[in-house]
Amino acid sequence: MEIEEGQQYLGVDWGEKRIGLALADAETRMALPFKTVADLKSLLGIIIEEEIGLVVIGSPRKMGGAVASNPSYLNFLKELRAKSAVPVVEVDERLSSKAVDALSGEKRDKAGRDEVAAALFLQDYLDLID
Repeated sequence: MEIEEGQQYLGVDWGEKRIGLALADAETRMALPFKTVADLKSLLGIIIEEEIGLVVIGSPRKMGGAVASNPSYLNFLKELRAKSAVPVVEVDERLSSKAVDALSGEKRDKAGRDEVAAALFLQDYLDLID
């Protein structure tokens, strides 16, 4: 996949209690923490408001690399794909929260931590394409 001119990207760090979000655009190719939302409805509104062209969601994985079969996550992903008009790409999110802690040097508030985790794996995705 290539970066398309003018495209907006949304990183999503899914959690059962919170969904951390990060934004990036094709021009800067820099992922930045954005906000935290509580549910799929709010996420779908942001996809429309921010004119998102691609969603990059962190996929829970076991340490060995196998996809974790979390029924809540799988249901969320299925609904997101069904209700969103934009492509959704899954990326490995293993250790993203630990990376956030290492970068900040301290544990952040959980909502902010989720946003930074979303920015980390969105940035990894952008660095790998094009």
